[in-house]
Amino acid sequence: MSALKNDTFLRALLRQPTEYTPTWLMRQAGRYLPEYCATRARAGSFLNLCKSPSLATEVTLQPLARYNLDAAILFSDILTVPDAMGLGLYFAEGEGPKFERPLREEWAIRDLQAPNPHDHLRYVIDAVAEIRKALDGSVPLIGFSGSPFTLSCYMIEGQGSDSYTQVKKMMYGRPDLMHHILEVTTRAVIDYLNAQIEAGAQAVMVFDSWGGMLSQAAYLEFSLPYMARIMAALTRERDGRTVPRIVFTKGGGLWLEKIAACGCDAVGLDWTIDIGDARRRVGDRAGHQGVALQGNMDPSILLTTPEAVAKEAEQVLASYGHGSGHIFNLGHGISQFTPPENVSVLVETVREKSRAFHV
Repeated sequence: MSALKNDTFLRALLRQPTEYTPTWLMRQAGRYLPEYCATRARAGSFLNLCKSPSLATEVTLQPLARYNLDAAILFSDILTVPDAMGLGLYFAEGEGPKFERPLREEWAIRDLQAPNPHDHLRYVIDAVAEIRKALDGSVPLIGFSGSPFTLSCYMIEGQGSDSYTQVKKMMYGRPDLMHHILEVTTRAVIDYLNAQIEAGAQAVMVFDSWGGMLSQAAYLEFSLPYMARIMAALTRERDGRTVPRIVFTKGGGLWLEKIAACGCDAVGLDWTIDIGDARRRVGDRAGHQGVALQGNMDPSILLTTPEAVAKEAEQVLASYGHGSGHIFNLGHGISQFTPPENVSVLVETVREKSRAFHV
């Protein structure tokens, strides 16, 4: 493996000094880029794109060719894990992901098994290795997975949901079944992320996209403890370097201190919380280790003007303030309707204006 030429992102995750605030963006390889759309059309479908290591490598690298980003993130989907569990993932045109066999029957839940990532998710592991080789040490590669709770939501509902009726009925009516699904899924995520690290991922992130819809008691029972178990079981060092771990619960600002204590190195923030307030709540203080923070500009800003984008980016930087431990990102994924030139403005503004906070 080539030596890493730009390790700013990894150092920021570990709250080590950096010259500027590093940037990467959730869904940075996506439909807002014409080159991505062209590759996806060539693949024939989103799943074909995910399941081809060479095409996944191609789209992972596309935003890095355009923008001065400090990390690449594996191009894949969080639902590859339940697909490998045999639930039959498919994408209905214009409707998003669905499963042919959602978990509703007790026998199916009891039969659920964690897949071997080297067998059932080989295409992802091969993509990680191929991307890492193609990056040639330019920037670090992020691996990722959905959280056990978020994956379980899709597995039970069979698709995305606004109300999560089936999930909540099971949580409150048959918590034993819910915990069984979460147990198996946690083992699957641990194996999957460790296989990604072994193949070359230099940092990993757990996306808890739906954790924020839970009550506090339910979050502390059905989501956070399982993510803490993942943090404790991940490979901590590879190629002589620490492998940092990021946890992101969309809508999780209420539980920030508890998330920060789950064993992660960095907490991802959505745009509903001020990053300066978040830093004061979970930063260094007596008896508290502190974590890095990743975020947290509202991605809708990118639909406006270059001036508005630059102004908002500067406000996020100023709110975090001086010192290390900030990875600039959006509070959620880039909209497909984002003008690519606005992303250029964002990335260049952060690179230029953040230097004043690192002297």
